[in-house]
Amino acid sequence: MFARLLTSVAALATMAGAAQADYTLTILHTNDFHSRFEPISKYDSGCSAEDNAEGKCFGGSARLVTAVEEARARAENPVLFDGGDQFQGTLYYTYYKGKMAAEFMNKLGYDAMTVGNHEFDDGPEVLRGFVDAVDFPVLMSNADVSGEPLLKDAIKKSTVIERNGEKIGLIGLTPQDTAELTIGGRDLTFTDPTQAVQAEVDKLTAEGINKIIVLSHSGYLVDQAVAANTTGVDVIVGGHDNTYLSNVSENAKGPYPTMVGDTAIVQAYAYGKFLGELKVVFDDEGKVISAEGEPLIMDASVAENPEAVARIAELAKPLDEIRNKVVAETSEAIEGSREVCRAMECPMGNLVADAMLDRVKDQGVTIAIANGGGLRASIDAGEVTMGEVLTVLPFQNTLSTFEVTGQTVIDALENGVSEVEEGGGRFPQVAGIKFTWDPAAEPGSRVVEVMVAEGDGWAPIDPAKSYYLVSNNFVRGGGDGYAMFRDAKNAYDFGPDLADVTAEYLAEMGPYKPYTDGRIATK
Repeated sequence: MFARLLTSVAALATMAGAAQADYTLTILHTNDFHSRFEPISKYDSGCSAEDNAEGKCFGGSARLVTAVEEARARAENPVLFDGGDQFQGTLYYTYYKGKMAAEFMNKLGYDAMTVGNHEFDDGPEVLRGFVDAVDFPVLMSNADVSGEPLLKDAIKKSTVIERNGEKIGLIGLTPQDTAELTIGGRDLTFTDPTQAVQAEVDKLTAEGINKIIVLSHSGYLVDQAVAANTTGVDVIVGGHDNTYLSNVSENAKGPYPTMVGDTAIVQAYAYGKFLGELKVVFDDEGKVISAEGEPLIMDASVAENPEAVARIAELAKPLDEIRNKVVAETSEAIEGSREVCRAMECPMGNLVADAMLDRVKDQGVTIAIANGGGLRASIDAGEVTMGEVLTVLPFQNTLSTFEVTGQTVIDALENGVSEVEEGGGRFPQVAGIKFTWDPAAEPGSRVVEVMVAEGDGWAPIDPAKSYYLVSNNFVRGGGDGYAMFRDAKNAYDFGPDLADVTAEYLAEMGPYKPYTDGRIATK
């Protein structure tokens, strides 16, 4: 009898141990928020108070506050992460820099984030101020910050947090080409993501950590490569290329999560339009048993937190006069989405390139090239406010004029179409030229034909001839891979603000009618 009792107790203990072995972690996540503190329209641009009241808007920090609170209440061991690029995108960033992002991320209770390329837009000073203001670690494993005094003690490669007695290793990842993507990142050296992640995984594993999450601002394709070429990574929370993953939407680029081996990859589009929610179950050795979830749409069904609404309205007061000013009118919506403008001729690209060329044509400039990544939103039909223009063109870039050879123009276009598969921001939107490219050819040899406007017609570009171009100061300075422009002759980088130029052109052409005309074609 006594022996049977002992056996029963032992069995119960074994069962209890088995029940406690599995560990559930609920990962809530955002990425590429880009200062969209207020609700956005279906075009990812500003949404009026009237449309918001009618339930036509999405996102906004006030909805995220509610959604995160509700998710935490139903979740087991919740954590909240961000995949980078909180900075840049609206007048709120232009005015407050990183201060407003820090305030609302603290209010939302983030547990960690990685550094996005746009966190470098205003240099290490603004990034350091943000890091000092937030209540959570900011991570980046694949950059050497030891030579930058403002960052060397502020940003860690990895860290460990605890949730319900379990230790979780976190690793940050930033685009390897950040030095090309933003002027403020040029003084740092960014390294291979796979090697950087594996080094931190090995370090964390040696410390006994068996649950490891990478916060990656590197894009869906890079995340899949990292997952395939490293060992020990359980989850990758992504960002950078605004990938929408879902199990229910036909518009998704892949399933949520996307599994590569035992690694679960998630991303939740951008601009606060979704809150990612992934439930991960680990066994007692830290292996992922299951990973399931779905991004939650932040539509009108999610109530706005009243305190957050009031605080945003208070912070909006200094900006209202600028952004509410009606500057033009458009007869139709102007398409400016990244999916279109980073892959083909788009109406917003034509508008901006035409506006640039129109402003400086009396200076003998005949060609305009704008980077598709500089176009950040669409504009809906009707009145156009300065706030909408600034949402499309938020970077405070100035017009740059310069002289290069026709061969340099061809090289620039080759660079522009070299990363279409990855959604690279370097895709060229043009005016004064038209070109044909072959998507099936190898990068570097994709441009088939380039024609330049001459009189009332078109003529093949002359590789040996000099041409005067206009772009923005970011591109002229080598941004987005346009290094061939850095040594241009007769360069002037301090022209008018690109947003002002575009707003004035819209006003002159009003009511503006968006269009495409075949200036960019594929073979």
